[in-house]
Amino acid sequence: MRSKCALAFAVSFVLAAAVLGQAPGGSAPVFKPSADLKWMELNPAFPGIMIVDVWGDHAKSGYGAFLKFPPGFLSPLHTHTSDIKIVVISGTYTQAPDGKSTARLGPGSYAFQPGGSYKHVSGCDKASECLLFIESPGPFDLLPVEAPAAAK
Repeated sequence: MRSKCALAFAVSFVLAAAVLGQAPGGSAPVFKPSADLKWMELNPAFPGIMIVDVWGDHAKSGYGAFLKFPPGFLSPLHTHTSDIKIVVISGTYTQAPDGKSTARLGPGSYAFQPGGSYKHVSGCDKASECLLFIESPGPFDLLPVEAPAAAK
């Protein structure tokens, strides 16, 4: 019961942030019930990863969005052009800077990925799907990075 309350609080917090982030200084509230959100595949190269924009357009500009990873997903080593803020809503999100020392983040956790040269691997524990809320000032991209050569 406690975890359901924590999850409800986290979702409410994220949605409130989404509404506030929609139109700074705007005069009308914005509400987007989950049933009205239109999920789409993020990238055909990564089947099963789904995204839905809450504001903005992740393909063209700054945005706030929900992102789903299937159980057991693991990205290649990569960077992003823009900063990304992440709130874990459900599942266990994993992240390994330079592909090492994996951080395991459960519901209610927060992560910040600086844009530019921050090389990392992102994933989801195999026990269940991951639902994240992500926000960025620029469009979403995933720039693969060649893994460092093994020491000889």
